[in-house]
Amino acid sequence: MDEQTPEFDSTIAEYYRQAPEERRLEQGPFLLEALRTRELIERHAPAAPAVVLDIGGGAGAYAFWLAEAGYTVHLLDPVPRLIAEAQRRNATHPRPLASCRVGDARTTNFPDASAEIVLLLGPLYHLTAAQDRARALDEAARVLKPGGRLFAAAISRWTSALDGLARDLFQDPQFAPIAEQDARDGQHRNPTGRLDYFTTAYFHRPEDLRAEVLAAGLLIDGLYGVEGPGWMLPDVAERLADPRRRADLLRVAHTLESEPSLLGISAHLLVVARKPA
Repeated sequence: MDEQTPEFDSTIAEYYRQAPEERRLEQGPFLLEALRTRELIERHAPAAPAVVLDIGGGAGAYAFWLAEAGYTVHLLDPVPRLIAEAQRRNATHPRPLASCRVGDARTTNFPDASAEIVLLLGPLYHLTAAQDRARALDEAARVLKPGGRLFAAAISRWTSALDGLARDLFQDPQFAPIAEQDARDGQHRNPTGRLDYFTTAYFHRPEDLRAEVLAAGLLIDGLYGVEGPGWMLPDVAERLADPRRRADLLRVAHTLESEPSLLGISAHLLVVARKPA
């Protein structure tokens, strides 16, 4: 699959040609996203060595981390630029990935029952049609071994509204309609050209994410709010650098992570599911 394939939205492709996704998790509130996502993966993942399929894994932020921990990791992403960056890193990495290629979450070409772990940490929010998300989840179920774990991320339905308050974005008259549409139907569109307003995506309600995963025949072990409210603070990086304030951020995220009434306050949701044995 290349960037000219009609199935891959050209607006999303253009965004990832411009946005420095390969460095996103190294700054600001995304540091908290990465820290908590890794914590939840460590909590539920089968022990290494095991085979991991990181589907939609960008330049390999989680893939290389898992390879360093002793897993056999295959990376797949639809954006050639990000795969090229992953291949560049892989060439000199002390624990290289087992494979790294361009591909589609809906048709991965991995064998049946070939992995103990599947990561879908991006595809579900860039597949804006319900039938495409269902295809990606069915594909994840197909490639998982019985008892294997799926880690699937989504963006919360209310992220734009909360981000708008945190960063004072409602002063821009073009932002309010974006946040309003997100809250109304989850279909995020950004006609402004501003990269920090993100790109074409679908934002989930927690209950809808749960229903989509169950429909794929998987059993849910947990549905989590990843960051808690901490991602909205203007000084996340500084707080994480201070041991006491870092502990406070993580304590609150952990306390609220499974509270149904507060899941959507996190920017990201993470569902952990397993294939029936």
